[in-house]
Amino acid sequence: MLESLLSLIAATGLLLGSPGPAPLALAATGATFGIRRGAPFLAGILLGLSVAIVGASIGLAALFSRFPELRLTCQLLGAAYIAFIAYKIASAPCTQLDAAQRAPSFRDGFVLNLLNPKAYAAFLAIFSQFLLPLENTSLGYLATGICALLVATLVDSLWLAFGGLLRPLFSRPRAARALRIFFAIAMLIAVGYALWA
Repeated sequence: MLESLLSLIAATGLLLGSPGPAPLALAATGATFGIRRGAPFLAGILLGLSVAIVGASIGLAALFSRFPELRLTCQLLGAAYIAFIAYKIASAPCTQLDAAQRAPSFRDGFVLNLLNPKAYAAFLAIFSQFLLPLENTSLGYLATGICALLVATLVDSLWLAFGGLLRPLFSRPRAARALRIFFAIAMLIAVGYALWA
């Protein structure tokens, strides 16, 4: 059981911690708005991830195999929303006078991960390969989902904190603009890769 748990933790950390739309959005939010103002966005991302966990565990793969056009629709909606978040990050003002600019909200984070194809793909892989071997299969899914959510909370918090460490660079407008554009482009590349992979 310990070996299965360690494998699950490692796989979840790698799948959800790799630079994708949500981690990059968290880092950009932390760098642009700070950790405190980015906390609601993080909470929304984690709630959206919880929905992805439930969706993957109750048969999202079966739904997509029965209605393949629904998968493409969800992926396109997710890509469009991630592009919107990338635009908000790239276009945020660079001066201290504009510090009142609204950081991505709880709702933004929730919708981002709700429509994030990487989240669903990650949990389909996790549940199919790293399901904790409990006697009761339902408890196995529940325990696996809770463990994965705890790992995701840690990983996503670290991405937000990483962005927060870059925040001092944002006192210089040119560096701030370059970092915001870098994060926005990286988010678009990540979502493009997820769509075409």
